[in-house]
Order: sequence, then C-alpha cells, then structure tokens
Amino acid sequence: MRNFVINNLMIFVKNNNTYNDVKLAEIKYGLEAIYLLFSKSIIIFSLAIILGIFKEFLIFAVFYNIIRMPSFGLHATKSWICLVSSSLIFILAPYLCIYINIDIFLKSFLGIVNIILIYKNAPADTHKKPIINSKRRLCYKYISVLLAITFSFTAVITNNSLISNTLLLSLVVQNFMISPYIYRLFHLPYNNYLTYVGNNNLGLN
Repeated sequence: MRNFVINNLMIFVKNNNTYNDVKLAEIKYGLEAIYLLFSKSIIIFSLAIILGIFKEFLIFAVFYNIIRMPSFGLHATKSWICLVSSSLIFILAPYLCIYINIDIFLKSFLGIVNIILIYKNAPADTHKKPIINSKRRLCYKYISVLLAITFSFTAVITNNSLISNTLLLSLVVQNFMISPYIYRLFHLPYNNYLTYVGNNNLGLN
C-alpha cells in the first residue's frame, strides 16, 4: 500500500515539475515520512479510542511532544519498530497515568531526577540530524531544563492526579529516549555532533 501511494505521488510530481534526481529523492523521502506518520497516527488513535483512553492519550501526547521537541532523542531505524514502540509508549503510558498513585515525596524525587537527567543528556541528536551548532545545542538544553522544571513543579503542586502523572511520566519516557544507554542498546551512535566539532569546512557551525 505504501509503495502504491508513494509511487503514484512521485509520478504526479515528475509529470508536473522539472526537478533533478537529488530533489526528487528529497521529495520521496519527505512523502515517505508523511505517509508513515499519518498511517502510524491512525493506528494509535484507533487503539486509544477502542480502549477508551483517547482523552488520556491526547494529554500524554501533548506533554510528551512538548518536552521531546527541544530535547530530541532516539528515532527507530525501521518503520515497524517505530510503530510498535510508539504504540507501546502512547497506549501503555496513558493507562499507567490513570491507575498509578504517586505520593508527593516520590513525585518530588522523580522530578529532581528527571531534571538532572534532562540537563545531563539533552539534547540527544541522531546521526541523520546531528545538532552541530554549539549555541543551538545550548539553547535546546536550556529550554529542555526549563520545561522539565515546569513539568516537575506542576506535577507536585497540582491536585489533578492524571495531569500530575502524565507530566512526570512524559519526562520519564523522554529521559529514556535520550539516554546514551538506549542508543547503545540499538547500536546507534550518540553525541553525533562530536564528529563535526572543529570541522569548519562544512559550513554548518
């Protein structure tokens, strides 16, 4: 199905434009990414609706993506791995947020640990998209830490257990995704920007 959709879209692009092979390859890569995101979202949305946790899923998805945007993190190397891992995260995590009960002392402890780990590991780039610019990395780190502090503080003071649990669990999941150990587990390079440090000829710093 994916090949059918992508190939027909590429035929349309070729027939209506005069792009070179490099540009066509970029367009095809973008179309594949959009298709995978769209199909994955339909599956996960459907599961959340069927299981009756759509509201909890949406809350978790919003908080998780807010902290993930500046701190980045691991990306699956294959589409089926991405689908399975995303389904586990976005379905299991909302379930936990509904049923777990965390006292204020444990919330405070988790908040502090999450902030420290975010400061230590964020932003975590990938070999396909290394964050080469040092000022940009520092900016991403500060934003990530500020968000982690905000999430943790809100989780401790709010009386809404769902929001509190979701804020903390989104930090826990994201710290897992930016940990050097998870990169090592999947045999992926970590701190990819180091490969380019000092190489001014790339014109990317």
